[in-house]
Amino acid sequence: MTQIIISANGADIPSIGLGTWQLTEETGVTAVSSALKAGYRHIDTAIWYKNEEAVGQGLRASGVAREAYFLTTKVPPESISAREFAPAAEGSLKRLGVSQVDLLLIHWPSPTIPLKDSIAALCAAKKQGLAKHIGVSNFPIKLLNEAVALASEPLVANQCENHPLIDQSRLIAATRAQGMAFVSYTPLGRGALAGHGPIAEAARAHGKTESQIVLRWHVQNGYVAIPRSSNPGRIAENLDIFDFALTAQEMAAITALKRPDGRVVNPAFAPEWDAA
Repeated sequence: MTQIIISANGADIPSIGLGTWQLTEETGVTAVSSALKAGYRHIDTAIWYKNEEAVGQGLRASGVAREAYFLTTKVPPESISAREFAPAAEGSLKRLGVSQVDLLLIHWPSPTIPLKDSIAALCAAKKQGLAKHIGVSNFPIKLLNEAVALASEPLVANQCENHPLIDQSRLIAATRAQGMAFVSYTPLGRGALAGHGPIAEAARAHGKTESQIVLRWHVQNGYVAIPRSSNPGRIAENLDIFDFALTAQEMAAITALKRPDGRVVNPAFAPEWDAA
């Protein structure tokens, strides 16, 4: 089983990672440790998840060397000012038990902190050595382009909701035009994809689960996907997608599932999303 690596502005990101939202305490420790032992080399967390200590424990419990995996965390919008950014990132490193993360993201844009200030603070964190690479999350096209123009360091990723029910094609194109990787969170649509015809048919044809089919769709589209699970068996299963390929017809049929109401994550503080 060989993972696909997505290269973007100097970063090499494994195409399948473990998302850890809601995986706290011992559940988080076990999930992260199980993922690395199963072959994952990409773990994603965030300050808002309140699980960085558990993630750090899982990293150490796995026995996998630090240099062998790609670790992402995110600074929340209330902490992305010039004064608060570095202390927030330093707190993450302490909780995770590492000297540097591979990727540090602004988790959500802030409606109150000027973008030039937050991007300057993000770039300063990289220059300070807190992160090997930096990027953003939940940035629509206009904000993404502004962020790149303001950045004094390369931005390597934009992490946003993405799955077959949501049309993110314009945002993905804009992200790639900047040389950045597109990272799909909620890649399985939180259960909303279950039983859809093209997915179920492909699962039967390839002897795979529906989740494996959807994750394969992400990989063949060149996305990075970070599915979340607390079940060690399911965690391993989600990585077992590199021994088959979907046909062009299967890919097109799954992509055609997109619909106007497909977005799952849309909090009140979200930016104005791009129209499909």
